[in-house]
Amino acid sequence: MDSQTHKAHRPAQSGAKAEKKKASKGKGKEKHHGFNEKAFAPKSGRRAERQGRRTAERDQTRLHVPLVDRTPDDQPPPVIVAIVGPPGVGKTTLMKSLIRRYTKQTLNHIQGPVTVVSGKKKRITFIECNNDLNSMIDIGKIADLVLLMIDGSYGFEMETFEFLNILQSHGFPKVIGVLTHLDLIKKAATLKATKKALKKRFWTEIYQGAKLFYLSGVLNGRYPDTEILNLSRFISVMKFRPLVFRNTHPYMLADRFEDLTPREQVRQSKGKCDRTVTVYGYLRGTNYRLGTKVHVPGVGDLEVKSVQILGDPCPLPDAESEKRRKLSEKKKLLIHAPMSDVGGVIYDKDAVYINVPGNFTKGGIENPGEGEKMVLDLQDVNSTLEDQVAKSQIKLFGSSSQPLSVEAGPSTLRSDESDEDEEDDESEGYSDEDEDEDGDSADEEEHGSDEEDDFSDGGFDGDEVADVDDRGRTAPRNVRRSMQSLPSDRKRGDVEYADSDSDLGGEDDEDDPGPSRRFVRFDDDDAVDVPSDDDDGEDGSEGEEGVPQWKANLSEKAKAAFNDTARVRRRRDWVKLIYNSSAPPEVILGQGNAGEASSSQGPSMDDDDFFTVASSALVKVEEELDQTKEPVNPDDLKEWENEELLDSIRNLFITGSSSQPTEGVDENGEPYEDMEGEEGSQAEGEDGDEDEDGEGGGRRKPSLNKDAAALAAKKAELKRKFDEQYDEPDAAKSDFYTETKEAMAKQQQLNRAEFENIDPEARALIEGYRPGTYVRMELVNVPAEMVENFDPSYPIVVGGLLPAEERFGYVQVRIKRHRWFAKTLKTNDPLILSLGWRRFQTVPIYSLDDHSIRMRMLKYTPEHMHCYATFYGPAALPNTGFCAFNALGRDTPGFRVSATGVVLDIDRSTRIVKKLKLTGVPFKIFKNTAFIKDMFSSALEVAKFEGANIRTVSGIRGQVKKALPKPDGAFRAAFEDKILMSDIVFLRAWYSIQPRKFYNPVTSLLLSDKEKWQGMRLTGQVRREQGLKTPTDVNSLYKPIERPPRRFNPLKVPKKLQAALPYASKPKVMKPQHRQTYMQKRAVVLEPEEKKALALLQQVRALRKDQVARRREKQEERRAAHRKKVEKEEAKKSEKEKEKRKEYMRAAGVKNKREADALEGGRSNKRRKT
Repeated sequence: MDSQTHKAHRPAQSGAKAEKKKASKGKGKEKHHGFNEKAFAPKSGRRAERQGRRTAERDQTRLHVPLVDRTPDDQPPPVIVAIVGPPGVGKTTLMKSLIRRYTKQTLNHIQGPVTVVSGKKKRITFIECNNDLNSMIDIGKIADLVLLMIDGSYGFEMETFEFLNILQSHGFPKVIGVLTHLDLIKKAATLKATKKALKKRFWTEIYQGAKLFYLSGVLNGRYPDTEILNLSRFISVMKFRPLVFRNTHPYMLADRFEDLTPREQVRQSKGKCDRTVTVYGYLRGTNYRLGTKVHVPGVGDLEVKSVQILGDPCPLPDAESEKRRKLSEKKKLLIHAPMSDVGGVIYDKDAVYINVPGNFTKGGIENPGEGEKMVLDLQDVNSTLEDQVAKSQIKLFGSSSQPLSVEAGPSTLRSDESDEDEEDDESEGYSDEDEDEDGDSADEEEHGSDEEDDFSDGGFDGDEVADVDDRGRTAPRNVRRSMQSLPSDRKRGDVEYADSDSDLGGEDDEDDPGPSRRFVRFDDDDAVDVPSDDDDGEDGSEGEEGVPQWKANLSEKAKAAFNDTARVRRRRDWVKLIYNSSAPPEVILGQGNAGEASSSQGPSMDDDDFFTVASSALVKVEEELDQTKEPVNPDDLKEWENEELLDSIRNLFITGSSSQPTEGVDENGEPYEDMEGEEGSQAEGEDGDEDEDGEGGGRRKPSLNKDAAALAAKKAELKRKFDEQYDEPDAAKSDFYTETKEAMAKQQQLNRAEFENIDPEARALIEGYRPGTYVRMELVNVPAEMVENFDPSYPIVVGGLLPAEERFGYVQVRIKRHRWFAKTLKTNDPLILSLGWRRFQTVPIYSLDDHSIRMRMLKYTPEHMHCYATFYGPAALPNTGFCAFNALGRDTPGFRVSATGVVLDIDRSTRIVKKLKLTGVPFKIFKNTAFIKDMFSSALEVAKFEGANIRTVSGIRGQVKKALPKPDGAFRAAFEDKILMSDIVFLRAWYSIQPRKFYNPVTSLLLSDKEKWQGMRLTGQVRREQGLKTPTDVNSLYKPIERPPRRFNPLKVPKKLQAALPYASKPKVMKPQHRQTYMQKRAVVLEPEEKKALALLQQVRALRKDQVARRREKQEERRAAHRKKVEKEEAKKSEKEKEKRKEYMRAAGVKNKREADALEGGRSNKRRKT
């Protein structure tokens, strides 16, 4: 034990303890955090300037064009995180792991979007993209963050590059790479090299420094928790910049889909009728205005019948419930995945859906969810709410002769002889109303009706249920009674009343012995006092007819109250009248009250609007002035005729004199400091002196003070700006980026303040439904195939169309064939475009700008170069990106993205022209004139081309003159020189062409197999699939070209000209010899000896010739070897010279640098060791 060695103590280098020790050791010394700036200051001024420039450039590259973020800060929509990758790479496993990390729930079968709460102010919608090009295009248009999964053991696949090119065309969102299947690589060196290679390629495609995560393996069906935790943290802190297209278009990713078509209609049409469907989801992008069309990619353009705001199914924690910094465990369990069958409660417009997995008993569930609690509470109820209310009776007073009853129609007073059955029926109708009001909450079934009154002493009668809370109301009921439609000429017996005197707003009890005063409330105005008859008789006493005295003469009282409140009638809500009704302007202006009354009795009636006087006749009311502006009283304008008042404010205007300062304002136009204190004391005296009624002075003083305050604020702002520029001129110069961001923030603040106090319904009518709202959108005339072939694994995107995008026309784009696409694109070949929200097939015509003179048609797209394309299709805003495909099927070999580009203009007026060459031959030639045939077929065509430029193959230019009577189509042409009969004359013309009006939307969501959509095919493709041979044209076959030899006349130079020419230029043509020479005339005959000698000489010459040839070959071989040797020596010599030159230049550079440093730093006298 004594020999055991203990580890030496290592004091902490960082942390709270280490900081304390450091502070105690050096108490008098300054703390230096980081490096010493003086130690690392550049000695060279040139280097300092270079470093400063580099820092500025780096800061500028970090900046971007400021864009307005239209997403609201208080309730932003969930961030869409798309998981994309080829099949078998582990997308579903990653999605399960991330959902498990955020919600602590394991989803076995994931379909459609899944929304979770990731933080106190952030939600995330996860969606998996299947391996279909249509799904990739749709996901690329809506995803805020893409988790791009790559199989590390295999490498990049073609789908990954295709998806990245789709993203580049439609606005690049944030992309995080995720490498999987790295556990299949066993060697550490191979793993390291693979990671490095994949990272380098990934950075090439995205940007240098793009984030790439490594997932090592799978444990228990999920990725390791530590790696998923790191990935989720990175996702949670991501900030997203608004993309231009999404910032101008509303859109929604549907997380639920329902068919609302009546079943009988579907049955009668055998399932072929157009459907009415509802889609649910969070609005994103910009505000959606009701009435604009939407496009569902894969389906087509659809009409929106209605939009309704629903409660948020996955709400953010509010400030009261979440006071801690960390998200509570209860909020972590929130998950919204309707297509994945997650147990929970879904609130719809007219129903509540409770998803409970499996069977359960009351005591068999621990920690039941919200929906399961509701089902368990429903099991405890012994009787329904309708039965309980049917047995109960409500009497307002103990002396009332009958219980309160309300019918669904106009309210009438029942006679005393009404039967018990009728009373029961009326009470049942009353319970129906309560069910409509409180139907969403199951807890209130035990408490009976919400109409328990403060007036009755007994509440329910003897049949009431034992567990009813007899608490009554905690506050007096605010009753509104609309009497604007009450006719004035009705008799006493014709007036219809509500059966309860709670309509009249009375709040008296039996215990209150004093006379009661009743108030009638006209909509939102103040209550009007209606005189009571209780002063004359005892409360509750009945007359001879069995009617209480307080109910007598009610029509006269109501008429008087109505006349009293005619002036202060409720102000009309012009926004609702204009936006929310389809009535013509005359009805809105003349019968506004009738419209309001009818709208208040619609299905959205609340309990306060229930008690209204029913009337069948419309009342013609006098037309009111526009009350959105302040009314002008003519008496108020008379005070401006007072000369003293005009003189007092004359100096506030440019044309006025500044001799008389305004009251309360000094010479500079600023208010006195003690003006506010003296206002109160002077106000009364001045008001009394100037105007006995107290109107004139009291109105003028605030206006003057208001003007003075505004003027003072303006001057203070100017003074502040001057001080900033004078004291700190550099601080006042803010750059363009900062100024633009400040202006955008100010505008957003103004917009927020403008709509802050407006009713949500009116706000939705004016500015549209805001992003972040969970809505229910009803679509009409949806093809039946979408419902029948619905597959939740394919995303449903509802994209809002701008008004300009609903029309069709000719669109001009700039396009470039993708360098990885193997084939060249040809004019008039069908092409599938993804432009905006739409995917469609069209027939483009490619063209080039020919020196800004004409748009010349191209038969094929140029190599490595942009060109123009014009096609017929839906209009899109300029600068909208698009990508093109020849085919969308998975069986297409090679890279499927054929071209990318951007929209330039819509409905361009410039024509696309095609080159046309007409050829002819001369049949008669004069000096500079010739007759041409075979170019035109009639004299009419010649007349159309009179004056056109023509030329011959040899380059002689000419012009079309006049048509000849014979033969047809022949014409006279004038040339600049005499042409030959062998010349071919041609005319170059331009023929205008128009793109074909072909638009074929890609309706992939209507098919049972979503990947088998097929558009228009080429003729060759159809022939190949059907096994047909291509028809041959005899005139198109290649034949051997037979050209007869041409004979040219000899050049003849006149003798006079030959004599004048110098000798060098004279033609030296020798005449052929006609006579035989001397040697030709005589034959030479050799003797036998001469023959032998001549043969011997020939043999000797042949031997010598052969010997010389062999000697030359050997000499050439020696020379080649010598040349190689010399080249090697020259190469070695040049290498040595290069090294010497480098060494010399290096020494010269060091010397120059030292001299420059010496000049700058003043160190020329100091010697340095080298």
